[in-house]
Amino acid sequence: MFIVEGNIGAGKSTFLNMLKAACPSFKVVQEPVHNWASERYGQSLLEEFYKKPSRWAFTLETFAMLSRSLDHVKGQRSGISPVIMERSIYSGHYCFAQNGLQEGYFTDVEWAVYSKWVEFIMHQQCKAPRGFIYLQTSPEVCHARMNKRNRHGEELVSLAYLRSIHDRHEKFLITKSILDKQLRHVPVLVLNVNDEFQDCPATFGHLLAKTETFIESVRQRNLDQKLATR
Repeated sequence: MFIVEGNIGAGKSTFLNMLKAACPSFKVVQEPVHNWASERYGQSLLEEFYKKPSRWAFTLETFAMLSRSLDHVKGQRSGISPVIMERSIYSGHYCFAQNGLQEGYFTDVEWAVYSKWVEFIMHQQCKAPRGFIYLQTSPEVCHARMNKRNRHGEELVSLAYLRSIHDRHEKFLITKSILDKQLRHVPVLVLNVNDEFQDCPATFGHLLAKTETFIESVRQRNLDQKLATR
């Protein structure tokens, strides 16, 4: 399993749609954002969070963690290779939830309950991925893309918030300074996607080539390791 990570507005969904079209053998699993962004429960949890984060952070992050963990477990049991997932339990925790903790959005009791749930999921249910694919994008570019796509509720997202989430992604995937030991060995492919790639075949072709090479190198390394232990 490989996971595509990146800030809000980085272009993850677009990248995965194009990757799926270019590589039909890849099993692409997109982020179940509709679970918390739609009004299927009478209200959009994501929009409510943007309006009043201290009230909704615990509800949103717990529900998002549940949704992502279900997809993660399904992916690791599918037997299909490779599975490419959009976002993960890891960015949900290290980037969004921990940012909320730093900003004071959780009470002590809420964080204790959330942390117990995360510990169970990460250490007993979900296996570490084979690799991360990080769509590295400046907060300013993300903000411009969000304004352009004009999704309902995202007008409430500030540039300052995107900068905080960007910093978290850098600590998560570049310096790996906030990770558990079990994740520090997972390889990371960094793709700079500040330049638009949706309508530029040459730019996307370059990203695609890097992605395919990365996935194949990780798969070969894992195969070599298995053969060496026999």
